Amino acid sequence: MRKGKPSITARKVALSIVTLGAKAGMDRVLPRGIVQATERLLVASGVVGARTVRWARSQRAVAIYEAFDSILPGQFEAFAHRKALCERQVRDALDLGTTQVLVLGAGYDTLGWRLAPEFPDVNFFEIDHPATARLKAKGIAAMGERDNLCLIAEDLGKRNLVDVLKNSVSWDQKARTIIVAEGLVMYLPADAVQGLFRQCAVVTGVGSRIAFSYIPAGTDGRPDVGRWSGLMLWGQKMIGEPWLWSIRPEELDAFLQPLGWTNAPTLAGTTVKHGVEFYVVATKDNSRDE
Repeated sequence: MRKGKPSITARKVALSIVTLGAKAGMDRVLPRGIVQATERLLVASGVVGARTVRWARSQRAVAIYEAFDSILPGQFEAFAHRKALCERQVRDALDLGTTQVLVLGAGYDTLGWRLAPEFPDVNFFEIDHPATARLKAKGIAAMGERDNLCLIAEDLGKRNLVDVLKNSVSWDQKARTIIVAEGLVMYLPADAVQGLFRQCAVVTGVGSRIAFSYIPAGTDGRPDVGRWSGLMLWGQKMIGEPWLWSIRPEELDAFLQPLGWTNAPTLAGTTVKHGVEFYVVATKDNSRDE
């Protein structure tokens, strides 16, 4: 994360969602209401102006994103699939009695704001770096705050998740929880990723699950996004948001288990790679609470 600056990646993802709303067929993939809510949030927060949003809705913007797919095949539409999977997992978890939703590295995601009125008995929490979270909070205030949506501005690179949530009087460490960490772990060093998963197990109750995405590792141990990996790694470093962590798919189970989680591919609904990422859902090892 660039020191003291809002995330460029969070803005890019949000604008991608807007542009996907203009792409034929994506209405069958994108969660209902996500495009309109994202447009409102971007403008209300001051992240971009109305003119930029109108351009993002244009067919010219669609064409540019599709041209970029020659470097990262499938990545444009992958943002829609990632949002759809995460929302599906949240809704499935809520149907099973989950009472808390935690979105880590929330950026300008609108899941909590959209779902909070629909599930008034569920507490929604978001945590993100203060520079991005402040803009997000400004936008949410303008759009209409939700009584059961708590926005937390904290740098999890400096403070442990356990300590951050201790300061939230409404957080219940024993509650069944769904955690969303999409597009996050690749930006963290290896020890921070391990610590995050371990802490997620500590702060959640029996029956909890976590949905996240990751970039697979290549033979050199670095994130592998295909023939243009070197260029993308360099580009991410130049904008101050480098990709740091990756893992080989066959190593994922062994990585998660000591940290209190069990990979549950059937819950994810797919084992197919979308764009440069794999999507994962893991369930909490309930023996840790016995």
